[in-house]
Amino acid sequence: MDAVPPRARGYVAAVALSAALCVIPLPAVRTPWSELALLAALYAACEHVARRRFGGAFHPVLLAGAFLLPAPAAVLVPLPAALLSPVEHRPALFRRGWRAAQPALAVWAAARVHAALGGPEAVAHCDFPYALLPAQAAVLAFWLVLGALDGGLRAAAGRVPPRRAWRGLLARSLVPVAVHGLAGLMTAVLWRSTYGPVSALLVLLPMGVSGWVFAQYHRERAAHQATIRALVQAVDIKDGYTRGHSERVGHASVLIARELGIDDERVEVLRFAGILHDVGKLGVPTRLLRKDGPLTPEERRIIELHPEYGHEMVRGISFLGEARDAILHHHERLDGSGYPYGLAGEQIPEAARIVAVADAFDAMTSTRSYRRARPVEAAVAELKRCAGAHFDPRMVTALVRALGRSGWHPAVTADEPAYASPPAEPASRSGAPR
Repeated sequence: MDAVPPRARGYVAAVALSAALCVIPLPAVRTPWSELALLAALYAACEHVARRRFGGAFHPVLLAGAFLLPAPAAVLVPLPAALLSPVEHRPALFRRGWRAAQPALAVWAAARVHAALGGPEAVAHCDFPYALLPAQAAVLAFWLVLGALDGGLRAAAGRVPPRRAWRGLLARSLVPVAVHGLAGLMTAVLWRSTYGPVSALLVLLPMGVSGWVFAQYHRERAAHQATIRALVQAVDIKDGYTRGHSERVGHASVLIARELGIDDERVEVLRFAGILHDVGKLGVPTRLLRKDGPLTPEERRIIELHPEYGHEMVRGISFLGEARDAILHHHERLDGSGYPYGLAGEQIPEAARIVAVADAFDAMTSTRSYRRARPVEAAVAELKRCAGAHFDPRMVTALVRALGRSGWHPAVTADEPAYASPPAEPASRSGAPR
């Protein structure tokens, strides 16, 4: 982003000035300059690796500086990293100023709190558990200042309305900062031990490895999400009448799964199953998907191939797990009258039984070009009527309980405004892939 709003420039300048003011008492403070230089160099190296490999900041060395140095000296620890690290986007001066000023103010606050609670003496004498309380308070101050400054920049840059600028920032960063704070305390204690600064690597190396693993996990997860988004967008483009249907089926599947007490990892897979249940429509002629009138038996047979098409498309995507079975079998029915294989009862995978209920519910409560939506109460009544024959009663009951707590807000998914049309299809037909 080359163009930075004037308010954002002014905000960063004010933060930088505040950080500079924190350094003013430095001449009057007894400063271990060799430690300051070593911490600054170590932080610059760690931050460079973290931004290149992990895609984020690495705070343990910075917090160790707050535990080891006077506050005016700790302010200088992030300065070399900000000056030396590459800047990918312009304006470089603006971004370097922010990278220096924001952590400088945060570490200054942490160092002041730590010193006020007697933390340096506890660290120097390895006095546990008394060293923990000042360190925890310092980490809390560090976390609050980082979050407050981040939210202020978002508001000043106009990225989000001011009332929403801080929403979610603190919650997302609490656990990483707490872990980095504990590593920073261990680094500071080892630094003051008889083994000296070199022993700090005993903490920083495992932290670096764990950070790399965590970053790899997030990259893999982001790749998964991008794959799913691309597939869903392709289906939405092809079948405009059901736009948004996939996401809502994913949401309803999650409601059912959580109500059944399914563990979080499987819940995520079931969300994927709901989102991708209709991906096989990519193999169905568009004219059939968008046909307003009734389908001929031959046209219906062609459309009923979409679960098999979908299963074939996602067969090689290993992270989908049991979601692939749900894609293949979400149109099977408990009484064996479904398709593509006419499975019955427990022969139908649990994931498919969950998605079948979620799919039918959203199909009935969504307005399409060829029919109006049913009220939620009517859709629930229809699901209950067909429970045991078409749908698993456990899944229907779970959805009803979840809806009783959270409600449901169906949206119009047709490309065109709804118009007067024949009554909505009953659940016995709503399972049709239209």
